[in-house]
Amino acid sequence: MSDDAVIPAPAEPFAPLEAPRLALARARAAFDADRYPSLEVRLQRLDQLARAIVARKEDLAAAVSRDFGNRSRHETLLAEVMVTVSSIRYLASNLRDWMAPQPRHVSWTFRPGRASVTYQPLGVVGVIAPWNYPLQLALVPLATALAAGNRVVLKPSEITPESSATLGALLGDLFPDDLVSVVQGDAAVGVAFSQQPWDHLVFTGSTRVGRAVMRAAAEHLTPVTLELGGKSPVIVAPGFDLARAAERVAFGKLINAGQTCIAPDYALVPRGQEEAFAAALGVQIARLYPTLAKNPDYTSIINGHHHARLQHLLADARDRGAEVRTINPASETFEDRRMPPHLILRPSDEMAVLQDEIFGPILPIIGVTDVDAAMAYVNARPRPLALYHFDRDERRVQQVLRGTHAGGVCVNDTLMHIGQDDLPFGGVGPSGLGRYHGPEGFQSLSHPKAVFRQARWNAGQLVNPPYGKAVERLLDLLIGRA
Repeated sequence: MSDDAVIPAPAEPFAPLEAPRLALARARAAFDADRYPSLEVRLQRLDQLARAIVARKEDLAAAVSRDFGNRSRHETLLAEVMVTVSSIRYLASNLRDWMAPQPRHVSWTFRPGRASVTYQPLGVVGVIAPWNYPLQLALVPLATALAAGNRVVLKPSEITPESSATLGALLGDLFPDDLVSVVQGDAAVGVAFSQQPWDHLVFTGSTRVGRAVMRAAAEHLTPVTLELGGKSPVIVAPGFDLARAAERVAFGKLINAGQTCIAPDYALVPRGQEEAFAAALGVQIARLYPTLAKNPDYTSIINGHHHARLQHLLADARDRGAEVRTINPASETFEDRRMPPHLILRPSDEMAVLQDEIFGPILPIIGVTDVDAAMAYVNARPRPLALYHFDRDERRVQQVLRGTHAGGVCVNDTLMHIGQDDLPFGGVGPSGLGRYHGPEGFQSLSHPKAVFRQARWNAGQLVNPPYGKAVERLLDLLIGRA
């Protein structure tokens, strides 16, 4: 046990920058005393968590809305509460099978020995959660870590203080602080958090910050899961119903006002159909959101900084010659941080809107000659977290699936792959490292311990030194002769 695994009871609250280290030490001391929680204990913890989330769902939704200025209650219940509770129930229903030793093949030369893999808890998992989905992106990794038998220290975002405080109160009432604890604080606390020697660190956020987190983790050789972002493309194939594609793109783009890591970031459509697709999007947006300024279903931009950043993207596109089209169905004025959707036609590569992740209700529309050209466009850029392909031609669908890289793909829809509990979720290259959700999540936060059980009678002694002709003959049999 390391020296910092034993901590005296403090006379006063931890200094903010010390909180991550002390929380880790407390959790690690508790883990050392109970390294393999039973199935029953893990199921009880998951059940407690799910019940508490359901019981406090309205408080949680209200806290998120206060942070955003307005966050649709139904979006929070659908995209955060429902997704999280579904994930917890999925973990619980599969946990018995995942915890059971997994038999592995044994070569005949080692029989009758037996081989298996046992998934062992790692220890203490640190989770750094972002602001855009402050419940789901904190609680799903936390639940996965608990299912794997770990203890968890959570750092929620300082950008959503109401959500973070409500989440901290829920978890503090539910679990002892050596099992689950919440470290609150600003970016400096986040830096200190990333520098601790966790047994695994899960970070969700931007690619830029993800690089800094990985550098900090490398100091202790801490394994990381990085859920980042990037520019997730839409490819609309020739002949696909534009109204249908527009409806699903509008939904995926405008939930949470586009502040979603897997939101469609730009659309590649058949050249000559850019205007038709923009018109179809306008119709679908007006159907989903007939009003915007006071509509409780339409979420605000999180803060003034991000609102100004999005306005800068629009101004830069205008200045460089693009057409920027505002979709404002009721011709309203906006006095708060709600921002109407914008479509950008004829964008060019030097525009910031095609270089930076947008993270807001702005969608560039780009014409391409065919699906091959769309794939080439995607492959010439950093690998995205998600890709959306609208097509009825299965041959072309397979061509896109095999010919592009993305963390995940939805065919003929957007976002829905993240709601499939049995699918892994994660990025590739600049959009992330590692994955959670599905059995892969349990495996990521466990150590797959290899176990070989030798039989009482075995052939091992036949290859003991001193080596002689018998070993030569055996090697000839096993390896073969030239």
